[in-house]
Amino acid sequence: MSYRTFFGLTREPFSSDLDLKEILQTQELLAVKERFDYALRIGAMALVTGDIGSGKSTALRYALGQLHPSEYATFYFIASSGSILELYRQILSELGLQSAGASRTNLTKLIKREIQELVLGKKMKVALVIDEASLLRLDVFQELHTLTQFEGDSKPYLPIILAGQSHLVDKLSYRTSQPLASRIVARSHLEGVNRQDMEHYIKHHLAIAGVKKNPFDPAALTAIHQGSGGIFRKANHLARGALIAAAKKQSTTVTADHVRLASTEVF
Repeated sequence: MSYRTFFGLTREPFSSDLDLKEILQTQELLAVKERFDYALRIGAMALVTGDIGSGKSTALRYALGQLHPSEYATFYFIASSGSILELYRQILSELGLQSAGASRTNLTKLIKREIQELVLGKKMKVALVIDEASLLRLDVFQELHTLTQFEGDSKPYLPIILAGQSHLVDKLSYRTSQPLASRIVARSHLEGVNRQDMEHYIKHHLAIAGVKKNPFDPAALTAIHQGSGGIFRKANHLARGALIAAAKKQSTTVTADHVRLASTEVF
């Protein structure tokens, strides 16, 4: 018997593949959305940082999902450690254009032309989201601000949201990054949640998976919180692994021992 059958789960629990309506609306997530919306409204930049697995990408997906597609043209991509030319080509690809041989100046002109066509021609607002931005090189930060300058830097046509690990702040603190960093008007930092919020999170995911009665005893919930450091992604792995361990023991109650068994399987 599978652990899903044993616990009466209707789907894989603790999955990151959630519909927007299934995402738990924590205070931290709503705070990201508030700052996200503010930056878009005034055409500026916002920064979202946090440890791996703290919920940055989920928060971005939630915030983007609230934007009406008839009003916003949204562009989301994962950063790399490549050159500014590679970044520009990624952006152009998102815009539906290909120009592998163009110079940096021409790529910039192409991107700006497409943004102006969206804003002025199609009467849409634009949102550019760069996830894993902590991977970007310092010379990319030095150049990126030029994309946001329209009509003598008087028109805020291209708001940008940067998301990445905590050292993204360090990269933006360099003198060469200051022209870009000076455009940031809102910052969010996601950290590990407390024990109470972790329990709420686990119960929420169990409910999504069709479980009405929480099988985790208080000690197990504490073990998940402590073992994950309050970070959602690791908590997902520990909770799922603990369910599997409990099912193998034919135990309808998930205990701290089951969590400890699960912890031997994850990093």
